[in-house]
Amino acid sequence: MNSRTRLATAIFASLMLATPVLADENLLGYIKGAEPLPEGATELYAIATHRWDKGAGSYSATDYTLELERGLTHRLAGVVALKAMSLDTEGLLIDGYMPKDEAFGFKPSGVEAALKYSFLTPARDDIGLATYFSFNYDWIDSHSGQDKDKYSMEAKLLTQKYFMDGQMVWASNVGLETTYAKRAALEGLPADFDWPTDPEMEIEFMAGTGLSYRFAPNWSIGAEVFYETEFETEVGTERWSVHGGPSLHYGARDWWATLTWLPQLRGGGEKFDAQDDKDLHLIEKTKQEVRLKVGFNF
Repeated sequence: MNSRTRLATAIFASLMLATPVLADENLLGYIKGAEPLPEGATELYAIATHRWDKGAGSYSATDYTLELERGLTHRLAGVVALKAMSLDTEGLLIDGYMPKDEAFGFKPSGVEAALKYSFLTPARDDIGLATYFSFNYDWIDSHSGQDKDKYSMEAKLLTQKYFMDGQMVWASNVGLETTYAKRAALEGLPADFDWPTDPEMEIEFMAGTGLSYRFAPNWSIGAEVFYETEFETEVGTERWSVHGGPSLHYGARDWWATLTWLPQLRGGGEKFDAQDDKDLHLIEKTKQEVRLKVGFNF
């Protein structure tokens, strides 16, 4: 190896190890990190999640989120978000969930406010540890597109650790969400179609983990997996599902982007007769999801 080759190799290795992970940069699509946003710093996130295929009929939905995060102190950050969605469903009736065909374009659907507090930071401590509390109000049902008032509170414990001088990043989340929801009445439904309008109480538990590896300056690949289960007032265990898939991340100095494919791997709980895969939960979930997140630092 000549001197030029050795120099080029050393420079490349230094860049690989020195390329920083921006505070609260989302290396994964779904699993959150524990790194805090610096005091006075601001990040704007644009998130689009496309969901499709319920194993019967035709189903396609896209969720949009515009999120603003502000570092209030060196440990505490505040978040506000606006949500919207689009939906196109045809030939899919699910008793109690999907009452009729529906199609609409971009439509505002909800708001969110959240606080993130970091007890330990992965850049300074052996491991990062943070809590994430959020309040959501949605006025459109994300599954059927019908009017539905939904109030939910979520608490998550976030952990994160750097390996190989930050070239590899591990993150893990555990969370609990409580929900109060009430659907609007619908006219013109079949006489035997169940569409309850009484208030519902739901509790959801989730646990997940993910790993990201920087394989070139600014570029990382990752994989994540998480488990969700929900308990509902009248039903008990309503659903459970396991989702997992790869992510590709690019991080520049002032912005970053993460693309994630997250299919449903296994699911159970309530099912409907027409679904073609009995090993998945396809009433509230879909077979496929793709998420694109873009963040801008200020």
